[in-house]
Amino acid sequence: MRKKILAASIGNCVHVAGIMNFLTLAEKEGYETIFLGAAVPIDELISVVKSERPEYVGVSYRLTPGPLREVLKELGQKIKNEGLNGIKWIFGGTEPTAEVAEESGLFYKVFNGLEDVDDVIGFLKGRRLSEAEYYARDLVSRIKSKYPYPILRHHLGLPTLEETVASVEKIAESKVLDVISIAPDQNAQEHFFEQDKMDRRLDGAGGVPVRSREDFLALYDAAQRGNFPLLRCYSGTNDLIPFAELLQDTIKNAWCAVPLCWYNVLDRRGPRPVKESIEENQQVMKWHGERGIPVEVNESHHWSLRDAHDTIGVVTAYLAAYNAKKMGVKDYIAQYMFNVPPSISPKMDLAKMLAKIELIESLQDDSFTVYRQARAGLASFPGDLSQAKGQLASSAYLAMAIKPHIYHVVGYCEAHHAATADDIIESCRIVRGVIRNHFLGAVDITKDKEVQNRKRELIEEALFTLGAIKELNPAAKDPLADAGTIAKAIKIGILDAPHLRGNPYACGKLTTRLVEGALYAYDPEEKRIVTEKERIEKIMRNLNAEVLEKVG
Repeated sequence: MRKKILAASIGNCVHVAGIMNFLTLAEKEGYETIFLGAAVPIDELISVVKSERPEYVGVSYRLTPGPLREVLKELGQKIKNEGLNGIKWIFGGTEPTAEVAEESGLFYKVFNGLEDVDDVIGFLKGRRLSEAEYYARDLVSRIKSKYPYPILRHHLGLPTLEETVASVEKIAESKVLDVISIAPDQNAQEHFFEQDKMDRRLDGAGGVPVRSREDFLALYDAAQRGNFPLLRCYSGTNDLIPFAELLQDTIKNAWCAVPLCWYNVLDRRGPRPVKESIEENQQVMKWHGERGIPVEVNESHHWSLRDAHDTIGVVTAYLAAYNAKKMGVKDYIAQYMFNVPPSISPKMDLAKMLAKIELIESLQDDSFTVYRQARAGLASFPGDLSQAKGQLASSAYLAMAIKPHIYHVVGYCEAHHAATADDIIESCRIVRGVIRNHFLGAVDITKDKEVQNRKRELIEEALFTLGAIKELNPAAKDPLADAGTIAKAIKIGILDAPHLRGNPYACGKLTTRLVEGALYAYDPEEKRIVTEKERIEKIMRNLNAEVLEKVG
């Protein structure tokens, strides 16, 4: 039989949003809920409590605290007179009214409005949040314990190990973050197993200089407090499997993040050729898939950050998920980076994400589950810290429209300085406030006509481009998962980006332009948008002409 919670605001208080939010959470945890309404007289409340005999009665009062003392005296006397002391009474209000409620001694639990959703869910589950076993210690369980509320992730990597360890401890104690992503410096990512090749002048550049197994263990130990956040770490750019083994053995890597086509000569983060790096990245996916470790293929935003048009962003998002599934990954983390480019309109940004979601989630079946991870684009944050806080909140609110399982918080200060523990905690609290407001009731902007039209356009264009990649190598068993085919698509320009101009391993001929808030392939001579059909047919004509010229 389900436990029952009865709730009302009392006295002359008409504020009920907090109660409704609490009851919504209770329903998700399997409770039967009864809401009596606003400004309910004490006699009416007592009468219903006597007839319903709930396990919990929640009362709320959010007005001036002084009159509350008299209201609670009346409530306490009538609870005693009617023999209702055996019922657990709960209070919810503001910090000042909560103090009055605590003084009354009537309540089993008092909420003062400063609690996070984790605290409320923990109470409803009947567990004390101080108990380590309450917090799920793997990603999928953590997501399921909170959804539809997203878990929060933030990256951390300060110039010294000591600073980073201390920051992990402080963040864990704050209980605002579910996943800490350790950002190692580039020396560690590229040369952890051959440290004689490190340029020591660059130690701590871009992240924490982890140099030993013990360094990773120290980071893990620092997180074993507070809300016991999960840890994960960026993948290596060399020695990928040994680095994956190291992360799993030390920090119990919550999930792997690896690109499909990058960390090589394309982005100059390593000497690996494109085809070979795709093959190695696929093996990293396979290694994690065999061990049941979730995988994120952080591919799509690499293209978009280099000004590839929106269609290529959608195409590569699908390719990433497709390859993960082919490599045996069971739990897939699909990252949706908003605000790329920074001047994209919110409508067109959302349309692009919805197109990605529709294609990626078409791959779902009993063996492949997709979890949505949303975040803001780093380049969208201004250097002015006050405006940056506004951008953090604005982007988070837009991203909530896709119902993310994970929200990757980007510290508001990142355009100014690397985020410290205090910056991370503040950024997470801003996002938690946005999430709380969203769940009070938000307009479903995904149904906007312009958003839906652009989504359909992007899907149609992306399917054409994917078909063109398949036709590059029809003899391949599975062209979309064939490293040589994908590398060829990059070399001839089916997959291209303006920032790759001059790179001998790519085409680099694509021109793009923002038109009415969306990023398109563009012909600068004819001054018009170019469709994927036109663009790819031109590529193939030029390719065929080159072949004929060589033959001739």
